[in-house]
Amino acid sequence: MYLEFYGLKEPPFSITPDPRFVYLSERHRDALAHLLYGIGQGGSGGFVQLTGEVGTGKTTLSRLLLEQLPDNTQVALILNPHLSPIELLETIGEELHLDLAGRRGSLKRLLDVLNAHLLKAYAEGQRVVLIIDEAQELSRLALEQVRLLTNLETPSQKLLQIVLLGQPELRDLLERPELRQLAQRVTARYHLTPLSYEETDIYLRHRLAVAGATRFPFSKLAVRRLHERAGGVPRVINVIADRALLAGFAHDQAQIGERLVERAAGEALSTRIRRYSPPPALLVGALAVALAALLLWLLPRHDLPPTAPTPAQPVTDVVPARSAAATAPQSLDQATLTERIRATGPSLLLAFNRMLALWSVRAEAIDAATASRCPAVLSSGVFCLRGNANLSKLARLGRPAIVHLRSEGVDAWALLLGVDALRVRLWLGGERIELDRLLLERLWNGEFISIWRAPEFVVLPLRQGDSGAAVDWLRTHVQADGDQGAIGPALFDAELTLAVKRTQARYGLLPDGVVGQETLLALIANDDSGPQLRTRLD
Repeated sequence: MYLEFYGLKEPPFSITPDPRFVYLSERHRDALAHLLYGIGQGGSGGFVQLTGEVGTGKTTLSRLLLEQLPDNTQVALILNPHLSPIELLETIGEELHLDLAGRRGSLKRLLDVLNAHLLKAYAEGQRVVLIIDEAQELSRLALEQVRLLTNLETPSQKLLQIVLLGQPELRDLLERPELRQLAQRVTARYHLTPLSYEETDIYLRHRLAVAGATRFPFSKLAVRRLHERAGGVPRVINVIADRALLAGFAHDQAQIGERLVERAAGEALSTRIRRYSPPPALLVGALAVALAALLLWLLPRHDLPPTAPTPAQPVTDVVPARSAAATAPQSLDQATLTERIRATGPSLLLAFNRMLALWSVRAEAIDAATASRCPAVLSSGVFCLRGNANLSKLARLGRPAIVHLRSEGVDAWALLLGVDALRVRLWLGGERIELDRLLLERLWNGEFISIWRAPEFVVLPLRQGDSGAAVDWLRTHVQADGDQGAIGPALFDAELTLAVKRTQARYGLLPDGVVGQETLLALIANDDSGPQLRTRLD
């Protein structure tokens, strides 16, 4: 109903997982990278676990994961976890297109045919992945059967990689003592959290731009209220934003303010989220139970052995880190560095792929010629810049960059990971090394390559007189840089041009007021998303 009123070609906030509308926040990209890492060499046959609240994007990530798996991967996807152990094995067999004739109902025969298939796939260079959605609903017996599947192995490799997707209850479930054997086999885990306010703003702009919007209909206060009421959960953001657009259309308001958002949230959430108020009698009973438990806890417990305190678990757990000795960067002098460069050889593609991995960008389509050419738009929402700078300028931009080194007649490309007043940290030929800052400046001619992410609707250059979603996004970034601006759809006017020039001057760029590649890189320098240069190398 409101599409024509807001100049939209299609609904921007449908809750169906349309890949065209997918916006990956930094946490979503990290989660996807963890899944791909766990399924790849890093998993070593253990479990990969992804948890998150309802509506945070787990299903969307699972679909993206399926799209990005290598061609030599077979996938069994379990969407209904309410299965007995035998039903679970039968479903896995059906997903892998196994011949189950005469084997249904028998746990041993099902395991035999599955093991035979896994051995055949291994011999043919195929990887087999089992993905279980809503895994918190698995019964204890089904979970135990899933654990036993990891025992299908050769002397050197597990034959089945298992991915568990679920709500936060899955983490609680795996902490139970009876499931400790399964929990110990989780080699990569990630908990997906809601969007921040800034990410909510970009999320709204991204979806509206994909739907064909030429202006942003939400005021800044409306975005903030929408974020607060939705709690940063993408699905709830969609519901409230859709209802707010409908309310704006009904009231003939092209600009949606916080009051309309509040009204829309009240209508959208009134039947979705209700606070439970227990009867007074239940409150009294609960209080009595709590007091009794407290008294029991305070009594001396001489019959119980002392237990070590359990350290608090971080929100994000990855594969256990290697020892400090294995990961500490090597400190090299020029002679040693020259030998390392000579041994590494031409290394641009290696360094480029490493930088792509830091940004969670797939590297299958990148060859040496593409890396050397560094096209301005590497892929959707991924930008590339090849230019010249000094070390201070790269430090201000704050992002990893590939630098071209030359020592005693040999060349190499290294990835700059950190820089402080005295030293720099590089990634070269698969290892992290450290050098004196002055040594790098002697060996580096100033040439660098950098990639970064920005919304795919940003089309460069942007200059005075432009408008649309890209200019709306631009204004939010110069506002974050100190310019408050006005509320409402943005026009690249004289005031915004001055703000861009101030940003350019601060980062050592030509202050011409035109947003090109270098200026776009500078604008995302202060974003929390994406990899950052280390500024302390101690």
